[in-house]
Amino acid sequence: MPESGLDERVARLEGRVEGFNDRFDGLERRIDGLARRVEESTVLLSTRIDTLDAKVDRFREELRADLGGRIAGLGGRLDTLDQKVSRQFTWTTGIQVAVLLAVVAALAGR
Repeated sequence: MPESGLDERVARLEGRVEGFNDRFDGLERRIDGLARRVEESTVLLSTRIDTLDAKVDRFREELRADLGGRIAGLGGRLDTLDQKVSRQFTWTTGIQVAVLLAVVAALAGR
């Protein structure tokens, strides 16, 4: 009798172990599926990052070209402004010298 009780217990434990094997197989399939989904998501994300990187590079080049043209235009305008200020300075200095001479002449004529 004790032997048959032992056999029953062993059989019951074997049944439970087989149940665990089925569960582990299921978990393994689910983990494999999850790993596949993560890999697919990684590839998709990498593609999107590459696309975004290309857009940023293109935008940077367009911005550089646009700013280069604008800065060149500003350089020309600054040269023109510098010439105008130089002429105005010359006129202002000439007028001040003429007024100074007029004042000195007026004081000398007294």
